[in-house]
Amino acid sequence: MAIKSLSIRIDEELLHKLHIAADCEGRSANSEILILIRDAVKAYEAKHGKIELNPPKSS
Repeated sequence: MAIKSLSIRIDEELLHKLHIAADCEGRSANSEILILIRDAVKAYEAKHGKIELNPPKSS
């Protein structure tokens, strides 16, 4: 699986709180965000069913 980069806009206070929460869990902010995203996708799929991805088309 390829690792992709994503930029987000976040206000300074929320970013600071994210860093504090991540530190308390012994994680980097990036790792904390990945866990939160995975949890959100898991919750979405539990409610709406598995998200099926179309395989990429080769040229």
